[in-house]
Amino acid sequence: MADINVEEVLQKLTVAEKVDLLAGTDFWHTKSLPKHGIPALRLSDGPNGVRGTKFFNGIRAACFPCGTSLGSTFNRTLLEEAGKKMGEEAKLKGAHVILGPTINIQRSPLGGRGFESIGEDPVLAGEGAAALVRGIQSTGVQATAKHYVGNDQEHKRNAVQSIITDRALREIYALAFQICIRDSSPGAIMTGYNGVNGTYCSENPKLLEQLLRGEWGWKGLVMSDWFGTYSTTDAALAGLDLEMPGPPRFRGEALLHNVSTDKVREHILDERVRAVLNLVKSCAASGVPENAEEKTGDTPETAELLRRIGNEGIVLLKNEKGVLPLKKDKKTVVIGPNAKVATYHGGGSASLAAYYAVTPFDGISSKLQTPPEYSIGAQSHKLLPLLGNVLKTPSGEAGMLMKVYNEDPSDVNRACLDEVVVAKTELLLVDYYNTKLKSATWYADFEGTFVAEEDREWEMSLIVQGTAKLFVNGELVVDNTENQTKGDAFFGMATIEEKGRVHLKKGVTYNVKVEFGSAPTSTLSEGGVVFGGGCLRMGGTAIIDPKEEIAKAAALAKDADQVIVCAGLNADWETEGNDRDSMDLPGYLDEMIAAVADANPNTVVVMQSGTPVTMPWIEKVPALVQAWYGGNETGNSIADIVFGDANPSGKLSLSFPVRLQDNPAYFNIRAEGGRTLYGEDVYVGYRYYEYIDRPVLFPFGHGLSYTSFEFSDLSVEEKDGKVSVKVSVKNTGDRKGAEVVQVYVAPRQKAKINRPFKEMKGFEKVELEAGESKGVTVEVETKYAVSYWDEERSKWCAEKGEYDVVVSNSSAAKEGQTLKGSISVGQTFWWTGL
Repeated sequence: MADINVEEVLQKLTVAEKVDLLAGTDFWHTKSLPKHGIPALRLSDGPNGVRGTKFFNGIRAACFPCGTSLGSTFNRTLLEEAGKKMGEEAKLKGAHVILGPTINIQRSPLGGRGFESIGEDPVLAGEGAAALVRGIQSTGVQATAKHYVGNDQEHKRNAVQSIITDRALREIYALAFQICIRDSSPGAIMTGYNGVNGTYCSENPKLLEQLLRGEWGWKGLVMSDWFGTYSTTDAALAGLDLEMPGPPRFRGEALLHNVSTDKVREHILDERVRAVLNLVKSCAASGVPENAEEKTGDTPETAELLRRIGNEGIVLLKNEKGVLPLKKDKKTVVIGPNAKVATYHGGGSASLAAYYAVTPFDGISSKLQTPPEYSIGAQSHKLLPLLGNVLKTPSGEAGMLMKVYNEDPSDVNRACLDEVVVAKTELLLVDYYNTKLKSATWYADFEGTFVAEEDREWEMSLIVQGTAKLFVNGELVVDNTENQTKGDAFFGMATIEEKGRVHLKKGVTYNVKVEFGSAPTSTLSEGGVVFGGGCLRMGGTAIIDPKEEIAKAAALAKDADQVIVCAGLNADWETEGNDRDSMDLPGYLDEMIAAVADANPNTVVVMQSGTPVTMPWIEKVPALVQAWYGGNETGNSIADIVFGDANPSGKLSLSFPVRLQDNPAYFNIRAEGGRTLYGEDVYVGYRYYEYIDRPVLFPFGHGLSYTSFEFSDLSVEEKDGKVSVKVSVKNTGDRKGAEVVQVYVAPRQKAKINRPFKEMKGFEKVELEAGESKGVTVEVETKYAVSYWDEERSKWCAEKGEYDVVVSNSSAAKEGQTLKGSISVGQTFWWTGL
């Protein structure tokens, strides 16, 4: 890509050409104007890996651990390294702009995209995001911080107003973006689907022109979330530069007309275009050519980095009687539905086809001298597990063989146009394309075989946008072609899960065939504009008796030296488009974990979820590991921690309440009457639990190690507008490890308004050999350390008085793990900006 002179090019453009630049041309590309030297930019999801341009059968990619795992590393240096690798991955996919990081705040454990975001604290989220952005943009690829702002739930996400006080907006939700911009200047910002206080984010001048560009002085490009532009004139005047995706709904001819009538004056149009051209100019440094071929980059170096990031994000929540690390020469049993499936990402924009994904069972097995025994114990699916996990194509590859036709199955003479092997039987066919297709209405057969392992009744299912039938050995098992009912899957564009049953006999080979018709064959009353080709999900699993399976797992556990339970959620439960209804684990998982723990006192639970779950069995279990969604290296990272080849150093990036009712947003989680009231105000996460003295299951910032640490020699100084916190950290144990120095500030005097007892203002991670000591310094600008948002003046207020500076290894550290210093602010002052 050639560099451009923005002002020279801008002067040469016609009004029509300017308008053309302000919307995408398709799902992933901006408009090119070759005669002016303006190339098309390629944008790509996303927050935990770069997918490229394909939903269907895309080029495989590096999948990073989810956002809450990245946040739990508390390691800016590592996140910058992760960002650099993301930038390199973007180049492989021919992408100039990454649609991430996600830095919305987890005000509720139920948020469908909570796993995507870094944490509940704006300092952790902002500084973590800034590190990722610096890494990404060091490669010339540009980052997109999202979703600005208050886009913290999936319920009615396109039709909800987030009702937030100015104080909560500034101290919690916007602060993460403010810090990210201050420390990294991302090339782009993506607006949320929602509105704030009555005006949608993509057309909100207070958020875009006044705050983002005015007060913060940010110079980058503002784009809408996909189909998150809702107006022509208002969005253009408010500061929205780019409507995505294309072709445009609100730009194009509509905007051209409104410019001609002075509804949008040309100098405003020029501001929007200037932002686009500046982004094009910034992307030139990436060296990525226009419309580049997409490639893979699966290397040992990438695998090593992903494993290291995964290891540092895993949090050891509990370890009584030294149960962990486990021994590699002991008889081991692995139990649970998350063991033999790699749960490596959440759902929606975060999903992608990984280079590979290591299951926990395989990672654990690789460490042991003798193979572990296994039992599923309990099922945990929301939707039936994907059929591709058990099927083989006629040529023996994993998954199913897809054959494409112009004609429906009744045409015995139809010719096959294309053959594709699909390993994952959850297919978004929006971008399937073949030049031989005669129209938008086309058909495909999917076939695969498997051998039944036991006499058992199976349940199989289809979700479709379009039509589909599922046959087993020629027998119709599921018919999802008529009387279709709209469901939640595929962003609410497809049917509910239709199911059927079939009895299988041990040792018999079964042929599974699905006949699919593309989107126009659907009988749903509402068509989906997003997914023109249609969607198809094929699931299936053996039906088990829950009580029998739990008894079997407990019996297996009883005879083992050590037991690992792999439990949790998956991309069906935590996904874009849907919030969870409950914080509980699904099905009989709680009963199973309790029964196994009763059967064997050396039971370790490895929990995979992106956000908190309830744990009624916690007192029975001596050891608990929070493993999140770990990317390609999921199973290896889990095994490294469980067997002690890596020393856990993660700290919780969000509080784990005992129960959902304890959460401060409990009364205000869903949209009601078109709005969600942020009634907890600034009391999000640990700020709330401390203020009302409510116990939590595990506090923000908590995380154990296989070694021990001691803080000493605290020195706190406030000078020249900066607070400098110095502390000595010693590894007092017998092995190498890493600890996080967390710095909180607590006002001693009662302020003009109520304030949280303390708030995190800085952190630093330090790695130490056994017996080693190091000095750690954390610096924070005084104004950021002590200020609250004064709604009377619409400015930050640094109030005169004394402030405790608390240094600890958790937001709820006990006496002996906490050091205190203090600073003074001699005179109250107000400020705005960065």
